Amino acid sequence: MGLPGAITVRRGAPAGRHRPKKLTTEQGPRFVIRHHVTHSDHYDLSLEIDGMLVCWAIPRSPSTDPKDKRMALRTEDRPVQYATFEAARGVIVWDHGSYANMTGHAMIKGLERGHLWFHLHGRTLRGCYALTRIREGEDETWLLTKRNDAVHHGDADARPKLGLSQPESVLSGGKFDNSS
Repeated sequence: MGLPGAITVRRGAPAGRHRPKKLTTEQGPRFVIRHHVTHSDHYDLSLEIDGMLVCWAIPRSPSTDPKDKRMALRTEDRPVQYATFEAARGVIVWDHGSYANMTGHAMIKGLERGHLWFHLHGRTLRGCYALTRIREGEDETWLLTKRNDAVHHGDADARPKLGLSQPESVLSGGKFDNSS
């Protein structure tokens, strides 16, 4: 699926140790970003839409720079209980929080139309982001972009280096255990 060798999209039930914790969010539906290093290093973005987590696999950490575009491969929807899933080796909750729909209509309608615009209220990410579908079908592909807004940091040197600056879980504080 998608780019060979870039990411492996897991289609089955999550394996590994689940650390049940309650996600506390501000008002609104929740979002979760998980960092996976098990098969290939990538991130999963999940947005709660109509009682499910709608998911995309992203090869690199989300950017805070509106000039950056991140490819996002649509994956299987998950039950909302999956929001707290972490594995002992290689899967952590990298960010979580709530989001506000900025699309102008229901998120499910935006998903069908291929354009979502939302404002994240996370522990790591804050601000407006957009997902735009660029390919339909089996390899459904979207682009994730940061929108220009009040949260945008104009100075590239002042922006956090997200993938490197936060290697631990925002839920458990745990770090990756890559030992065999």
